[in-house]
Amino acid sequence: MRSVLVTLLLIYCVGAYGQRPKPGNYEKRWAVCHPFAAIKVKKITKKVLRVFELSQSDSINDSYTNGGKLDAYRHVFFMAAFAQKVKTKKIRRLGEVHEKWNYVQYLMALKEFGERPDSLSSVMDLKNNELGFELGMKNRKVDLMILKQLVKQEIIKGNAWIMKRNKAGLYLDCEGAQIDKSTSQKKWSVPKCLVSSNYIYKD
Repeated sequence: MRSVLVTLLLIYCVGAYGQRPKPGNYEKRWAVCHPFAAIKVKKITKKVLRVFELSQSDSINDSYTNGGKLDAYRHVFFMAAFAQKVKTKKIRRLGEVHEKWNYVQYLMALKEFGERPDSLSSVMDLKNNELGFELGMKNRKVDLMILKQLVKQEIIKGNAWIMKRNKAGLYLDCEGAQIDKSTSQKKWSVPKCLVSSNYIYKD
């Protein structure tokens, strides 16, 4: 019991892969079930955050913290770093419960990085998580600076996923029609469109 309480205290200030200042209830339950993995995630998160914050404005990334290359980079990088040290099965579950909590946020009309969560954003995140697992397992011994470059190479090659937008940053459906922002923020199922991370935003 003591180890569980210590673990919860350790992760309280850092949510799943640096996305929130505090973890959700589902993530806390994950920590209870995986206390040693949670301690590792906490330690890794601190290191990855430092590298991520220094590199998030690099030229291959756009500035979109939701649905963009920056969003994809965050998910792939954090999960790759976790997968270097923690069993993939446990980290995959962490990603799943994080997305489950996002649905609760949607129901409560809460926002993450300025936008209300939606169903396709969760699909995108889970897909990018899988790329992170693969990179982390294949490169267990490389340091974070090298891992960061490997992640960015994957984004450039189009192996990650982002949301389709125009140059103005507005979401588009798969037919290229603009999505009404005023109504989409009130729906869980929004007709956004996933595209590969080498997609070029067009007029």
